[in-house]
Amino acid sequence: MFVIGIAGGTCSGKSTLSEKLAERYGDACRVIHMDAYFRRPFISTIAPITGREYVEHNHPDALLLDDMKRDFEAALSSDEHDIVIIEGLFALYLDWIRNRCDLKIFVDLDSDERLVRRIRRFQERGQTFDEITDRYIDTVRFRHNELIEPTRWHADLVINGNAGEKSVNVIAAYTDRITGR
Repeated sequence: MFVIGIAGGTCSGKSTLSEKLAERYGDACRVIHMDAYFRRPFISTIAPITGREYVEHNHPDALLLDDMKRDFEAALSSDEHDIVIIEGLFALYLDWIRNRCDLKIFVDLDSDERLVRRIRRFQERGQTFDEITDRYIDTVRFRHNELIEPTRWHADLVINGNAGEKSVNVIAAYTDRITGR
């Protein structure tokens, strides 16, 4: 079993990278997306500067960690897959994930590019420009600097969120060499 953890900031390309790796490895690969484990109803947070209340998606408390841990452990103990990828903001933040990873990746992308991607994504979901940017400035940026950015130092590999197929090829070449694929 080869385990890959993929972390990085909001809209940096974590999900895209994990899906491209999953396409490459097909049924031999299982991807666990942390976004699937948000608490419902969502928890809220108070922005540290403005004091405004927002839905919290950028702190581990926003996740059903017990459910995620159960599914992660089940994937690791299963014989169905040779490769398990867990991706999300906290893939390198949570010790119980990080310590099980054979390859730890941080997807890096300039904050202005991540913000533009976030604006596009959330406008498609019906949010206004002001709603998206206010939340980003009030909470998302703060949480990134507090919790996500420091995890880059746990990474074995930091990749460019715009590198696309090159990144997939580099990761696959390493994975294939280590796993004997």
